[in-house]
Amino acid sequence: FFIICITILFIVLFFMGRLIKSPFGLALNASRQSRQRVEAVGFDFHKLQLTAFILSGAVTGLSGALFADLNRFVSPSMFSWQLSGEFIVFIIIGGVGRLFGPVIGALIFVWLEHSIGGISDYWHIFLGLILLAIVLFGKGGIIGLVCREDRQNE
Repeated sequence: FFIICITILFIVLFFMGRLIKSPFGLALNASRQSRQRVEAVGFDFHKLQLTAFILSGAVTGLSGALFADLNRFVSPSMFSWQLSGEFIVFIIIGGVGRLFGPVIGALIFVWLEHSIGGISDYWHIFLGLILLAIVLFGKGGIIGLVCREDRQNE
């Protein structure tokens, strides 16, 4: 099952990477900054937003179906605010606006949970300190820090 999930993850990341560099992805990125410019270039702003909403809903629905298959059970109590908060922490740790940011953030989060969680029940404090350090000093998350370090060495 996990091999299927990882395969689906890489397929989705591949298509999202291609989508970001396509004219649609560039227009979608531009629509965040100026609706008028996107319409002046010839894109319909509402169709662009609707298509983005449909694509994000499809990816979210696929991940929800995989989550339900993993647990073999679904109930509203499984989707608490803590789960949504963990997803936001994944994104912040890995890097906001980065394609692999949430993946890296999830890997670090799970590693912290298993390595420090076995030692102490207060592993969330360490996670909070890392999160605070990234918000204050590492604007682009872990990926942003690594990329910035590579640029400084050149």
